Amino acid sequence: MAISSVGFTCRSYFPIRTLQYHCLWKIRFNSVATAIETTDESDGFTKDVDCQDRVADVTRDREWKQLSSKDLGLSSSMIAKPTRQVLNSLKSKGHDVYLVGGCVRDLILKRTPKDFDILTSAELREVVRTFSRCEIVGRRFPICHVHIGDDIVEVSSFSTSALNSPRNMRTDFKESSGSDGDEDCIRLNNCLQRDFTINGLMFDPYAKVVYDYLGGIEDLRKAKVRTVIHAGTSFQQDCARILRAIRIAARLGFRLSKETAHFIKNLSFLIQRLDKGRILMEMNYMLAYGSAEASLRLLWKFGILEILLPIQAAYLARSGFRRRDKRTNMLLSLFANLDKLLAPDRPCHSSLWIAILAFHKALADQPRSPLVVAAFSLAVHNCGDILEAVKITKKITRPHERSFFELLGPEENVELKTLLDEVMDLDASIKDALNQMTDGYFISKAMAAYPQAPYSDLVFIPLQLYLRAGRIFQCVEKEETQMGFEAKQGSKIEYSSLYSGYFPEIRHVFARVAFDTVFPLDVCQEL
Repeated sequence: MAISSVGFTCRSYFPIRTLQYHCLWKIRFNSVATAIETTDESDGFTKDVDCQDRVADVTRDREWKQLSSKDLGLSSSMIAKPTRQVLNSLKSKGHDVYLVGGCVRDLILKRTPKDFDILTSAELREVVRTFSRCEIVGRRFPICHVHIGDDIVEVSSFSTSALNSPRNMRTDFKESSGSDGDEDCIRLNNCLQRDFTINGLMFDPYAKVVYDYLGGIEDLRKAKVRTVIHAGTSFQQDCARILRAIRIAARLGFRLSKETAHFIKNLSFLIQRLDKGRILMEMNYMLAYGSAEASLRLLWKFGILEILLPIQAAYLARSGFRRRDKRTNMLLSLFANLDKLLAPDRPCHSSLWIAILAFHKALADQPRSPLVVAAFSLAVHNCGDILEAVKITKKITRPHERSFFELLGPEENVELKTLLDEVMDLDASIKDALNQMTDGYFISKAMAAYPQAPYSDLVFIPLQLYLRAGRIFQCVEKEETQMGFEAKQGSKIEYSSLYSGYFPEIRHVFARVAFDTVFPLDVCQEL
C-alpha cells in the first residue's frame, strides 16, 4: 500500500546539487512546514558509473529531507520493547542511535515490521561491552546480535559501514566535510550502501526525525521499489537484491520501477550464483511471512520461478497460466489461504510451505476426490487413526471447489475401504513428491517440455529440512491407535510454536489450509 495522502509535512528540505556542497551544508530544522513534493523522476536507463559519478547520479534531482516523525505518524510506542531497551542503553552511553531499513518503511506504512535494525555511532566492541548477552556475527559485514530475553536485536555500526564503502567515496566525504564527523555525510554514506530507496530511511526516535537522502518517502508515496544506484550495477554487486525486490514488492503490493523490473528480468540468471542457504532464506521470507501468493506470482512473471521451483513453474506453464494472469489456481489458492493465517511478525516454519508444495504436486500429478483430500487433512490434523478421519469426512455435505483440475468429481456411496486405500495412496504420493522436489534429476526434467525456459537443477532444500517436512505426514496410518504422535489442542494458532516447527501446530495449520482450499471456508468448522 502506498501513503494515501499528503497529510504529513516535513520541517525542511534542500535540493541536492553536489556532494561537496551538501557535505559542508548542515541541515537544520526550519519552522516552516513544507508539503512533500510528489513529482516522479525518469525511469530511463543509465550507464555504469564510477564511485563519484555514482553518488552524483544517485542524488541528482532528489532532495535531502528531515521529516518530523510525528508528522509521519511515528511514535516510540510502535517500537518493540526489546528494541527500545537496546536503543535506550546505547543512547545512555552517549552514542547516536537510529532505526534503519525496512522497519522504518513499515512503520511509516502502518505495517508491522518483520524485525527492527539499529544503526549506531558506537563501535561494535563498545556494543558488546554494553550488553551482557551480545556477540559479533558475520565476516564480510559484521554486526552485533544483542539478546534480550528470547529476542535478538541486530545492531550495526557506522564505522563498519564506512569500512565497507568504496575508498574514494570515503575520501570524498572526509575532504568535502573537513572532518570525520560530518553527520549528514556519515548518514548519506550508509544510505548509499542500501539496496532500495524505501529501505534508505533513518529514524532517530530521540530527535524525532526521519532522514531521507534518497527519495525514499517519495517512492513510498508512489508505491515503487527502486534501487539506490543503477539497477544493473546494484544487482551485479549483490544478486540477492533481485529476490529482495520481488519479496518487498509482493509484501507491500508495490510496483517495480521500469529500470528495476528490466534488470530483474535480464539478470535473473545471476541468482544461481547465490549460496543455497541464502536462497532458502530469501524463499522463506517470501513464502512464510504472509505474502506467498503474491511472491509466487512475481517470481513467475519475471521468469525466476523456472530457476528456483521448476516443478511448480512447469505446473503453471502446463495449465496455461500467463505471466500477467489475474486468475487463480489450486497452487496459488493454497498459498493464499496460508497467507491469511500468517503475518510478518507471525511466520511459520519453512517445513510447512515445503509440505504444501509437495501436497499440491501429488494432486497435480494425480487428481483426487475432494473427500480423499478432506480425509487426509483430518488425519494429519488429529494425529489420530485414519478410520476416524474417514468417518468424519463422510458426513461432509458442503460443495467443494470445482474449478481445480486437481479435484475429481464427487464420489457417491464410496466404500470405506476404498476411501481408506485412496488416502494412504495420497500419503505415499506426497512423500514421493517430496523426494522429487529435492532431486536434481527430477527438477532438471520438469521444464524439459519448454525449451525456452532456463535450465535449472537447483536443489536448495537441505536434507534436514526435507526430512522434517516428511515427518509432518508420518502420523497418517491405518492403525486404529497412533503411538508417539501428539494432537493439537484447541483451534487457536500458537505462533511461537508454528515458527519453531512444533509438529502438532504445523499439522494443524497444514490441515486448515488444505481443507479451506478444497471446501468453502465455513466448512472449516468440521475441523
